[in-house]
Amino acid sequence: MKNILIFSFLSFFSLNYIPAQAQIRTVTYEVERNIINNNVPIPSEESFLINGQLPEGILMVQVAVKKSGKNDKSKNIYEWKKAFDFPTSTYELFVSEPLRNNDSYDLEFSFFSRADEDQMEYVSGAIQQNLEAYIRANFEVAPSGIKSNVADAVMISQMNQIVTQGLVDYQHFLGREFQGFSEVIRQKIGQKDRMKLKRANLNILRKNKSNDKSDDSRAIYANQYIDELVAVVHNEIGQYLQNSLFSLVDLRTVANFPTEAKPNSIPINFGYATVPFKRNQPSTEYLHGPALGISIPFGNKTFTKFLGNASFSTGVILTNFESANGESLRGDLIGLPIYAGLGYKVFEVFRLNVGTVMLQGQGFGPTPKKTTYFQPFASISLELNLWLGLKDRR
Repeated sequence: MKNILIFSFLSFFSLNYIPAQAQIRTVTYEVERNIINNNVPIPSEESFLINGQLPEGILMVQVAVKKSGKNDKSKNIYEWKKAFDFPTSTYELFVSEPLRNNDSYDLEFSFFSRADEDQMEYVSGAIQQNLEAYIRANFEVAPSGIKSNVADAVMISQMNQIVTQGLVDYQHFLGREFQGFSEVIRQKIGQKDRMKLKRANLNILRKNKSNDKSDDSRAIYANQYIDELVAVVHNEIGQYLQNSLFSLVDLRTVANFPTEAKPNSIPINFGYATVPFKRNQPSTEYLHGPALGISIPFGNKTFTKFLGNASFSTGVILTNFESANGESLRGDLIGLPIYAGLGYKVFEVFRLNVGTVMLQGQGFGPTPKKTTYFQPFASISLELNLWLGLKDRR
């Protein structure tokens, strides 16, 4: 009868338990005061929204979030962009990656407006001039042909860096990052290896004042190749920049800002355990009883789902047993069987445990012999968190 009541309770709870759908919390960033959430710690271990008033002329807002003291590679960037010409006076960013509780973070807010024609002309011209100067400085004419001071792959990489560095204060209107120069550029650079120029060395950047017509022809031929390469490079840059850019207007940083501290809790398990027992009996007997215990998760479920659900579990079975042959099976240390094992949480409220339970068997006769058994067990439990302390449980 006791077993039926326990199963009925667990079944009723599972059928009627509906996880609460938590509302996404919102914090406000005040750009004029450079404070967030009114200087109250921001949410931890959950996604949240950041909103604020949109300054005049600003079309895109980004926030970069990283743990204080960490390098920029660890930061997550979230972006809001004004949709077409719909009027709005506010922005809202969704911070999807939860933050660690009771920790500190740096939040860097970037505000962008649309680059005007003068800015577009300046940034495009500066990048093209830097690329052309780099290309011309890297080539010279040798008797065997046109030579580069660096390998082709290095040259492509350095040209990509020139573009990236030139756009450090700009963002592409469509959110597309520069993917590097195409295969066309790689083939054009590789073309130099198939060009055959004879006779003396000649730096193609130096004006040739000699009367050697063959030297003049080599210089003209080499310069023609360089001009073609520069033109192809300019064309690719022009295609990337044909849409307007967003220009960085202002940068605000909130440093070492705390996240809220979550209260500590310990998972309490109450459920039903089964212990197979055979020993000297002719067949395996299954012993059943209610169980009460605690679980210690291997990780934080918010950040590592599998380890957060997995746990080390320990507790007691709330009854002693008697085998079919009449042998008494009791707990050895505290008068009740103690178990320990591994558990895994399922369906948010149930934990499955497997492990070992310690039993003490007592034989028959005037001086019964006591024997300690370590038996496998399995259990299913309802799990509830016992909050430690009187802090806000949210």
